[in-house]
Amino acid sequence: MDGRRWSSPGVAALVLALGGCDSSPPRFADVAHEALPEGTPGTTGDGATSNSAPTTSPSPDDPAAEGPGDGIIDGPAPLDPAGAGPNDPMGSGDGTVETPPGPSELQLVESTIAELRAAISTRLVTPAQLTQMYLARVAAFDDDGPALNSFLLVNERAVADAEALGTRCEAPDAPPLCGIPVIVKDNIDTSDMPTTAGSVALEGSLPARDAFVTARLREAGAVIIGKATLSEFANFLATGMPSGYSSLGGFGFNPYDPRPQPGSDGRPALTPGGSSSGSAIAVSANLASVGVGTETAGSILSPASSNGLVGIKPTLGLVSRAGIIPISADQDTAGPIARTVTDAALLLGVLAGIDPADPATSACGEPGNCEADYTRFLDADALAGARIAVPPFAGNRGSVMNAAIAVLEERGADVEAIGQLAQQRGTCTSVPVADNCSTVLIYGFKRDLNAYLAGTPAAPAGTLADIIAFNADTAGALAYGQQLALAAQALDVSAGSADTARYEADRAQALASARGALDAVYAGEDGEPGTDDDFDAILFSENAGAGAPAIAGYPSITVPGGFLPPQGAVQNPFPSGVTFSGPAFSEPRLVALAFAFERATELREPPASAPPLPSDRVVR
Repeated sequence: MDGRRWSSPGVAALVLALGGCDSSPPRFADVAHEALPEGTPGTTGDGATSNSAPTTSPSPDDPAAEGPGDGIIDGPAPLDPAGAGPNDPMGSGDGTVETPPGPSELQLVESTIAELRAAISTRLVTPAQLTQMYLARVAAFDDDGPALNSFLLVNERAVADAEALGTRCEAPDAPPLCGIPVIVKDNIDTSDMPTTAGSVALEGSLPARDAFVTARLREAGAVIIGKATLSEFANFLATGMPSGYSSLGGFGFNPYDPRPQPGSDGRPALTPGGSSSGSAIAVSANLASVGVGTETAGSILSPASSNGLVGIKPTLGLVSRAGIIPISADQDTAGPIARTVTDAALLLGVLAGIDPADPATSACGEPGNCEADYTRFLDADALAGARIAVPPFAGNRGSVMNAAIAVLEERGADVEAIGQLAQQRGTCTSVPVADNCSTVLIYGFKRDLNAYLAGTPAAPAGTLADIIAFNADTAGALAYGQQLALAAQALDVSAGSADTARYEADRAQALASARGALDAVYAGEDGEPGTDDDFDAILFSENAGAGAPAIAGYPSITVPGGFLPPQGAVQNPFPSGVTFSGPAFSEPRLVALAFAFERATELREPPASAPPLPSDRVVR
């Protein structure tokens, strides 16, 4: 089923008119951990974890793998665009308008938010022109050319939304994303576009209001350019669903090798990761400036790593979950996907804050927990004196991981190998549930999805049971079945039920296990937090360590770590990220570490499948 569609034929017509891979043995690696999921050279995305029990589905997103002085955020901090022009035109006094100082040229591909803001604020481009430039790339590379299929829906009002900003974005105190085109994952509510989670059962579902994070984006001046494809229901529908597939959107393709796997069902030769696949594909191919994804266990880290990007999975409670189609409130969060740490940090400050509709965000009222501007923590020297713990990693990621470790040490970090973290229970995938798996996610899926649907009167389905019935009666809806949905539906989520008691016990056990394992590492050898032997972060390969931090509600940030050689069906070298994970609300420290690593390495390379277009360049 072809879910790639423009929301208006007029938009398509408008934009069309615009004009070394190291094979050295791993120093820290446990070479016994060689297996790659799904038969692809990348991770499955969606939370494949090296610390998950192998006998059950260990992760939520890919069940087959795993204010001032008081801490309150009053609003996004303004960005100094390094040359922002005044609100009113600059006149010479003789009736002519002078050209404001600023950049003389803009090349869209790989431009940062600061560069785009400088071009807008000095009137090199208007927000509407910038939006048209990105839409031209969507037409050239998402619809045509490599047909990346990162957009489930292109916003037919994107140019009009940009025009409506007027001269607001030229002011020195313009909001930080003013005029910046942003793509959001299609499980995040937008009141002016359907929100479907990629499911044909929710096709056309129009929310009554924006999600909290969508509202924050609009307040910051962002232009929502469209909704991104994703793994259907964040890959919590079926156990064998490939990353990046949905019944409504089809497959999304990794721009570093955008081909179907030969002899397959059409799945990508190179995984795009998931479940926030479309957001990452679009940002990597420069079809949007930045994107917003969601994660339950790996769904930001995986696609960001697989597409050569920076991704931040925030602490649970830093970013509101209200208005997002859920897997489980116990682990869900939204977060940034960007090409640079600076852009990801800027976007995180926009998204973070207290939302009365999400009790977890009350933690942002505690001083030091939440920040309006994470860019102030960018520090190129942050690795000096940092203490980084490295658990065993897969031997086939050894070249990237050992190169990263060498950089950390060269920059003054103390890097220590540690043992494998305690395995976490995998997700129960069928009923009756086994004793050695966790019911947290299947229980939460029924409980929280039903609550979301009850609050979305225009949704074509009112309950999980309705979705299951629709899928069963609709051709093309179940390419990979709906085993997880069926398992979730079989549970009794009413108060006092046996299933509720099992869920509560499983949740308590999972929190104790995950937080206990991680806190023991961060506290260092003496076991006392706040002493000199504490670790600042744990370094993982890609999303291999996503499971425990996701359960614990702790943050992680992934940053490009290099490229791995072609293997299997993959014809091109492909990106592999390294991930820093830390204690709750340690985003400032993680941002600093990731920025210092990025500055020391500069390993991001744009994909060759989406090169610059003639319309990407503007000269004053």
